[in-house]
Amino acid sequence: MALKTLSTFLNPISFPKHCTLSAFNPVSLNIYRKSTPVSCKSTHSDSPTQLSLSDTKLLSSDTGGTGAAAPTRGDRFLERQQADEAAKVIIKEIKKSKKKTKTKKVLKVNSATACCYGCGAPLQTSELDAPGYVDKDTYELKKKHHQLRTILCGRCKLLSHGHMITAVGGNGGYSGGKQFVSADELREKLSHLRHEKALIVKLVDIVDFNGSFLSRVRDIAGANPIILVVTKVDLLPKGTDFNCVGDWVVEATTKKKLNVLSVHLTSSKSLVGIVGVASEIQKEKKGRDVYILGSANVGKSAFISALLKMMAQRDPAAAAAQKYKPIQSAVPGTTLGPIQIDAFLGGGKLYDTPGVHLHHRQAAVVHSEDLPILAPQSRLRGQIFPVASKNGMAGTFNTNGLNGFSIFWGGLVRIDVLKVLPETCLTFYGPKRLPIHAVPTDEADEFYKKELGVLLTPPTGKDRAAEWRGLETVQQLQINFEDAERPASDVAISGLGWITIEPKRKSLGVSESNFAETIKELHFAVHVPKPVEIFVRPSIPAGKAGAEWYQYRELTEKEEEIRPKWYF
Repeated sequence: MALKTLSTFLNPISFPKHCTLSAFNPVSLNIYRKSTPVSCKSTHSDSPTQLSLSDTKLLSSDTGGTGAAAPTRGDRFLERQQADEAAKVIIKEIKKSKKKTKTKKVLKVNSATACCYGCGAPLQTSELDAPGYVDKDTYELKKKHHQLRTILCGRCKLLSHGHMITAVGGNGGYSGGKQFVSADELREKLSHLRHEKALIVKLVDIVDFNGSFLSRVRDIAGANPIILVVTKVDLLPKGTDFNCVGDWVVEATTKKKLNVLSVHLTSSKSLVGIVGVASEIQKEKKGRDVYILGSANVGKSAFISALLKMMAQRDPAAAAAQKYKPIQSAVPGTTLGPIQIDAFLGGGKLYDTPGVHLHHRQAAVVHSEDLPILAPQSRLRGQIFPVASKNGMAGTFNTNGLNGFSIFWGGLVRIDVLKVLPETCLTFYGPKRLPIHAVPTDEADEFYKKELGVLLTPPTGKDRAAEWRGLETVQQLQINFEDAERPASDVAISGLGWITIEPKRKSLGVSESNFAETIKELHFAVHVPKPVEIFVRPSIPAGKAGAEWYQYRELTEKEEEIRPKWYF
């Protein structure tokens, strides 16, 4: 019975003929084994992993699937290592692509393209009349010796010899062409500034304060801190009190609601105030790049030259940078691209930027050959109208003063005096080469047509006068005043200068009257070319008389804290 049960149990196993049951040892012979399920895990994974101890035992256990074709442990190890390395490469590429999309940055200066150190235009050898042109042999020689940064293009060489060559379309009387750069393109080159962490040094011309201020500077500079530098203060009339002028500038700047750190009155010609700007830049730079920003022809290149000269006394990097300075010229648009200057030993770069071209300035409508007329070269002297003389012009206007007369400032401005006091006086501050003529208003139109290009210049010459569109914009001004003994306002002409209006000037020799007690407003009509803007502002305290009538405003404690300080 026992043998039968055992034989039934051993039925699945076939024994050899020579094997006897007595020789069977159930302990030593593995007669029957239940199959063990094996779960296979893929050795390929999306990310690098390590084998667990259970996985290792499972793979190393004898499952009965052994053979010459089966992978060995070494093969499995190599396969896992290759998978890990491939995963690392893929993860690295993914991180790199994400970083590029997140921090997409506009390059400030294209290091792959060599530029003229004088104007910043890319060097080229194909178009002779275009900015950045260099003789091909010179270019190849400099390139061979790695000296492309020392090249001055042909246009800059002509500018340095006094030639007036504009390169900005729509300025200097030109409509533009393929050799010109548009004002929008120059603005685009500065568009990256709002995304940069930089220190902005903003330049303003004191002679054209309103026209060169760049009221929308935040569109270019973003939230970066600003150091305001007022240039050409050496052109103000002799005897000017700069304490009054500094306060006047800060008052005008505060109304613009800009984050200005400090205000500096400077002169690039006499180096007045440059030391203060240099120390302020070193104090506020903090490793950032410094950008010199301003409207076209405000004096950026001259300021940089003066700044490097002062910094060279202590910084050897600035001393070395003086050799290749940006070119200076009276032509708007001299600088056509950002010019990198290695001026700081402790990190950070100095950049001269293209001037922002403003269509509302006189330089945008005057021919390039007449541009030097608009740039004052010496100290301003106010031209008073009418002249304070018993036998001179004052007698011409009789007891009615300037009423009913039109005053021409060159061929660029016409002022019709509609209603003023008999003692009202107009003082013109601007280029000396612009003549002033007064005629009765009913004869003004005929006088302008006849004398344009002859007595009334610019435009200079009958040929340019024939192309002149005329004074198309007329603006009616009503100027109120309270104290007749103080200037009522300034009428500033963008890109030219300003006219100080005094309601009552005793030195004219006109008899005393009671008009000042009844009339508290003055009426004018100002004619200018179409794009040119007119600003009515508080009078700037220019000359010796400015300190006598200028009044400082009383400030609150909060205003004193947030108000920027000025330096001279």
